[in-house]
Amino acid sequence: MYVLIAGGSGYIGKALTKQLTEQGYQVTILSRNPQRVKPGSNTRVLGWDGAGTQGWGHLVDEMDAIVNLSGENLAGGRWSPVRLQKIRASRVEPGRAIVEAVRQASRKPAVIFQASAVGYYGKLDERVVTEESPPGSATLAQLVVDWENAIRPAEDLGVRVVIGRAGLVLSRESRALKPLILQYRLFAGGALGDGKQWWSWITLQDEVRAIQYLLENEKALGAYNLTAPSPLTMADFGRVLASELKRPYWLMTPAWVLRTVFGKMSTVLLDGQRAIPRRLLNLGFKFQYPGLSAALKMIL
Repeated sequence: MYVLIAGGSGYIGKALTKQLTEQGYQVTILSRNPQRVKPGSNTRVLGWDGAGTQGWGHLVDEMDAIVNLSGENLAGGRWSPVRLQKIRASRVEPGRAIVEAVRQASRKPAVIFQASAVGYYGKLDERVVTEESPPGSATLAQLVVDWENAIRPAEDLGVRVVIGRAGLVLSRESRALKPLILQYRLFAGGALGDGKQWWSWITLQDEVRAIQYLLENEKALGAYNLTAPSPLTMADFGRVLASELKRPYWLMTPAWVLRTVFGKMSTVLLDGQRAIPRRLLNLGFKFQYPGLSAALKMIL
């Protein structure tokens, strides 16, 4: 199978490329930073501006699948109006460019996988959300809605579109987990805010396995929560991490401190969703790491 990965030089893109090429896939990576990727066996790398089709659009004729992982990191800095606009453009424009390339292609790919996030559902309390739950109304939720909608016109072109709403993607190098590991190892671990916010998470291994599974399964269509089936509150997540690191769990960081330091970006830490991967489980996907303790043992 020939696969085009837009945003393939990122954290998830590199892991997915490794997963696919080891199983014989031919992968073409599009990246705004192609120097970050070393072409390997079954891999080629092309630079692009993240907004147009020049220099790569013709390649869609060769592709069986497209994976769109493009987007600025949400935790890359305070959310000023300029940065929010940059984040939005980095997610919406690549989707529109991919749709345009598919529209112009004489041979359409069978499937497009569009990366998304459980932030789609907005700030929630104890309520469990599944793929049928409505979107939220806050800034981040509306950003995710626009992000998903950019790729949906491909459905009208006869392409199967799959949207993966990921939670916190965990590995030793993840921007979500790495700072927490350091904090806890320095005996400064504890709740962020009141600790009652739900954290939906997935290991990097299960994230890329799920993407491949959705690409290959012709029954997969529409939105899927890419989260382990056991979300936890931040407090419980922290206690499990402290236990695995053999460190205390005691130092709370008040919400006002996080809001002062990070501004609107603090919503990533303080707001959460109790997301369940109902459609993914019903499709038959089996998680290697459905529980956090086993996942952290593997990571650490």
